[in-house]
Amino acid sequence: MRSLNIQYNPRIDQLRWLAATLVFMFHFHLEYRRLGGNDLVNPWASLISEGHTGVGLFFTLSGFLFMQIALRQRGIRYGEFLRNRVLRIAPLYVVIFLVATSISRDKFQPQDLLFFFASNLGMPPTSQTVITGAAWTISLEFMFYLVFPFLARFAMERGMRYLAGWLVLLLFFKAAAFTVNTNSTLMYFSTFVGRFDQFIIGMIAAMTYARHEAALRRWAPALVITSAALVVWDTRLMHVNASFLTAPHASFWIIWTMLESAGWALLILAWVAFKPGAQTAFGRIFSHGGKISFSFYLLHMAVLHVLAEAFGLVRPTGIGWLDAAFMVACAYAITWALSTLSFNIVEEPFLRGRRNYGTLPAVGENATLTRLPDPPAPPREARAR
Repeated sequence: MRSLNIQYNPRIDQLRWLAATLVFMFHFHLEYRRLGGNDLVNPWASLISEGHTGVGLFFTLSGFLFMQIALRQRGIRYGEFLRNRVLRIAPLYVVIFLVATSISRDKFQPQDLLFFFASNLGMPPTSQTVITGAAWTISLEFMFYLVFPFLARFAMERGMRYLAGWLVLLLFFKAAAFTVNTNSTLMYFSTFVGRFDQFIIGMIAAMTYARHEAALRRWAPALVITSAALVVWDTRLMHVNASFLTAPHASFWIIWTMLESAGWALLILAWVAFKPGAQTAFGRIFSHGGKISFSFYLLHMAVLHVLAEAFGLVRPTGIGWLDAAFMVACAYAITWALSTLSFNIVEEPFLRGRRNYGTLPAVGENATLTRLPDPPAPPREARAR
């Protein structure tokens, strides 16, 4: 997704594709089990069975990308920033919300319209049907948009210690909330208390990248392998200790989203640090997947559910894993095609109305980030001690 505010990096879109694909695989696995297919019990397959971790990647990536833009622009015009964000997410979100209220028309109450601004709390129309259930994340994203320009300004003025302070506060709020909420896992999964730290960690990653870009580029290949292993280990750790689906009140979740986001932040740093180079055919495909990832994310549950209801468990070969792979391939291809259509007719026309919201001119291919200064050296007398 190209922006007027920062040089386009296809690796960001590739990470969006990865996030959407992980969430797709998670929901495919749920539908497959519901139809009578085999469960994935191996903890090392947790990237699929706990594929909701893709949401954590989305949130961390949002913090990273917008902080990169803030560092490049050195300032953000609040009204223009929000205007761009509304143009980015509102058109398709309105469509999904109208689908949800149409489905639940017999139970609809006028006050349900307020759920448009709180799709992650209570019982919004979008959460009352599986085909629009993914919309719960939109409210959290937009809440971050509302405060991000302020967070970015204060972080650039005070340094990463300011953002680290937020992490300490959020950790305290999580620990306190655990003592009074008997369904704390869902609270951590879908609310401000549980998820806001992931946006903050993404912002810290962007500031780290601005300060240490050269070193990250040197070590990028090794960091990709290390961070990928860390992400796999993180999801295995959750599967073993406190799976989202089986542990409604687990203290492990007090620290879980921070662990999850730390792994994703390292992967973001490593992947973005690769020299751009020439786009391969697969790279272009994955970049397109990132471009349509918003439609893919909001539509995939509907596709999976409709296919499950229409065809059930398909067994063309009688070999379990091969049949599952066939079903995944068909469902993924249909979701991809439908998402491309949705992007072209719902999203893209509105995206043309976006404007530059930074204090610098719109960027071209030679844009660079503002490099953060190194931390100040201690006074001479302190060094002597």
